[in-house]
Amino acid sequence: MELPFRKDLEKYKDLDEDEILGKLTEEELKQLETVLDDLDPENALLPAGFRQKDQTSKKPSGPFNREGLLAYLEKQALEHKDEEEFVPYTGEKKGKIFIPKQKPVQSFTEEAVALDPELEEALKSATDTELCDLAAILGMHNLISNAQLCDIVGSSNGVGGEGFTNVVKGEKIIPVFDEPPNPTNVEESLQRIKENDPRLVEVNLNNIKNIPIPTLKEFAKALEGNTHVKNFSLAATRSNDPVAVAFADMLRANRTLKSLNVESNFITAAGMLALINALKENDTLTEIKIDNQRQQLGTPLEMEIAKMLEENTKILKFGYHFTKQGPRSRAAAAITKNNDLGKASLLNDLEKGD
Repeated sequence: MELPFRKDLEKYKDLDEDEILGKLTEEELKQLETVLDDLDPENALLPAGFRQKDQTSKKPSGPFNREGLLAYLEKQALEHKDEEEFVPYTGEKKGKIFIPKQKPVQSFTEEAVALDPELEEALKSATDTELCDLAAILGMHNLISNAQLCDIVGSSNGVGGEGFTNVVKGEKIIPVFDEPPNPTNVEESLQRIKENDPRLVEVNLNNIKNIPIPTLKEFAKALEGNTHVKNFSLAATRSNDPVAVAFADMLRANRTLKSLNVESNFITAAGMLALINALKENDTLTEIKIDNQRQQLGTPLEMEIAKMLEENTKILKFGYHFTKQGPRSRAAAAITKNNDLGKASLLNDLEKGD
């Protein structure tokens, strides 16, 4: 069924819009433009300046002058007359004065206590010492002094003539001092790595904050040709992506290093990806720690880590806290498999040696 308003639109199908616009005068075109501009002034898809035509006809009087504008606004405010109040203020108070409700005072009446004649006679004839003993037995310590309590209980229970002697005291606070600074000589260590010193097998640069980035790159470059350093650690040295890329190049060339620690640095996902890709070409490194960077590495990189651990069977320890369950499970299974393969290889070597 055809809708009724569709019949009225059929006659406009064959109209030529260009011909109609060509016949319009300049005035009619401006009027049409104004109408079109007003059709949808609240279109959120357009910038605010394009939702309606600029209708300002006044030419700009000059550049913006903040002081002149403030002076003009102040002058306008002073010249503007205050509106008269329809109901003048007379100071009359209306309504009731608030009086807070008084809470009823509870009164307690003392009840007369009737004692047995024997008890009443015993209390009347008791001495002060006997009454103090009775108060101490009943726990009414506020009725007797410390001296009287000491005489009754005895000093063996921690009660002295002047007060309590065995009061519980707080433990002394044991001061915890900061860790001593790292004593490693950076320049000397770098020089020994370059000279391939056989006595230098471990380098620890942890927590040395003032090592320049070019110096850290020199360490990576020097390790490429070193054949004696097995453990290298630069945790908390403010290393960044360029340093990570330099050590990635080192891992492709070095075949002696067994352990690398780059924890607690400023390495992002891009720099860490370079290290992970380099580990795919390295078959001598067995331990690497990359956890606790300044920003999270992200799920795609964690998937790359899991894939690398599945391909590289030489890595036995990997220090990183995964944030997603999928990569964590794959990495744990890969590390377990690598350790099993390492044990099997060790047993084979021992059997061959025997």
